[in-house]
Amino acid sequence: MSVSYAGIRASMPQVFEEGCSTRVVLDHIMSKWGVLVLSCLSDGTLRWGQLRREVDGISEKMLASTLRTLADDGLVHRESYPTVPPHVEYSLTPLGRDLMERMLPLMQWVAQHSDTMLRRS
Repeated sequence: MSVSYAGIRASMPQVFEEGCSTRVVLDHIMSKWGVLVLSCLSDGTLRWGQLRREVDGISEKMLASTLRTLADDGLVHRESYPTVPPHVEYSLTPLGRDLMERMLPLMQWVAQHSDTMLRRS
């Protein structure tokens, strides 16, 4: 299935309008931290500390904010266990897994071409 700008513009013109909800969702999932957190979770359930170690450079505040946003969007499931110390696990929801099936090929493409692209600038 081939997707084009003209096809999207014709079938979903609101996507290009200011204030469209798709812009908010794109901002959440395509942000630097959103993409990295979602990518980490695509391999399975992780605890807070594991995510923090996997996403090098993310602050605790930004990780908390990103996870909260992605959970509010229905992409990440947060499971809290009543233990001491608290035990919280994060995983992708079915919607999140569906998204990552599409996003991981893009991530691979970026990883393959980023060095070449940055050398040109």
